[in-house]
Amino acid sequence: MSRVKEFVEKYYVERRNTNSLKWDALEERFGNPELLALWVADMEFKTPECIREALIERVDHGVFGYTKLPKSYYDEYKNWHKKKYNIDIEKKWIRFAPGIVQAILWVIQAYTKIEDSVIIMPPVYYPFANSIRNSGRKLVESPLLEEDGKFKIDFETFEKEIRENDVKLYIHCSPHNPVGRVWTLEEQRRVFEICEKYDVFVLSDEIHQDFTYENHKQISALALDEGRYNNRLIVANSGSKTFNLASLVHATLLIPDEDVRKAFDKFSKENLGAEPSLLGQIALEAGYKEGHEWLEGLKETIVYNYNLLCEELAKNVPEIKVYPLEGTYLVFLNIEKVLNGKTTKQFIQDECGLAIDFGDWFGKGYKNYVRINLATNPENIKEAVERIVKNCNR
Repeated sequence: MSRVKEFVEKYYVERRNTNSLKWDALEERFGNPELLALWVADMEFKTPECIREALIERVDHGVFGYTKLPKSYYDEYKNWHKKKYNIDIEKKWIRFAPGIVQAILWVIQAYTKIEDSVIIMPPVYYPFANSIRNSGRKLVESPLLEEDGKFKIDFETFEKEIRENDVKLYIHCSPHNPVGRVWTLEEQRRVFEICEKYDVFVLSDEIHQDFTYENHKQISALALDEGRYNNRLIVANSGSKTFNLASLVHATLLIPDEDVRKAFDKFSKENLGAEPSLLGQIALEAGYKEGHEWLEGLKETIVYNYNLLCEELAKNVPEIKVYPLEGTYLVFLNIEKVLNGKTTKQFIQDECGLAIDFGDWFGKGYKNYVRINLATNPENIKEAVERIVKNCNR
């Protein structure tokens, strides 16, 4: 706890009245500005000093004109991924997008046609489904299975839906948001074997890669079987979750296959693809260079918050099912047994005063689930749990 306390005291910051989407859009998004915000995936912690110092230095220079990325950016990007994930990324693989959602839209539009089928595994990050529908593609779903208190991939349904719908693209969420799974080598290998069998292209969203816990190890799709599937793969990535940099609009697309890159570059040229963000690349380079210790403190805080939530709910409201946190900083809960005829909104928002991500945002059949953001002050998690317990025991 001492390191967690030190991290929180040093980096926790009040975000109300700073034009924060998470806190200052509560009236707009939820109809109540006084809710305790535990929804959208960002955090109440300042980015590490190395990032802030690098940004200040650039701001003090005073010019923000057209720019190019320095060799040092690519060096730090490659070093981070080699050291943490044993991936040998090449500079020529890297393309840029303003964010992961934009990257998803681009890949859908570049590698599929109107009315083509695109498959996802709900409950999953809701912009996946929205992007598919908004692009005029057919949404195909292979829901995850709940077994032994955790979510697993339904390989039989996945293959069946691909075969019957002539699926062209699969959007992979790794680690998985919102269920918190870190897919094993065996699970990913089987998924990619099915995609190879039916010639399905894969976009792997790995934005939460830096948040894994205990013995759970992130395995990038790029590392599967020595790059066997790289001819049908794009990995979308960003430091926006790792270092809380979303508003600096800087994401990367890793495209190892030359033909796949040519197709993306052709699409980008025809559709005015974005240039990399100057401040975004400065921030990411600094974070990858010197942000490791800060990240470890953050992860310890997230684990502390998860354990606090689990212990208090298990002690006071064991009917609430909390799913294991293998990865991400987002915990998924099933609250069906405490609703007593109320809707999830009535209980969580109206009675408990919490702003969370509702389960049905992530897919059909999850109306009694909620996603809670753990990247915050433990006092906020403690307060949220106390409110839930109090309203369960009325």
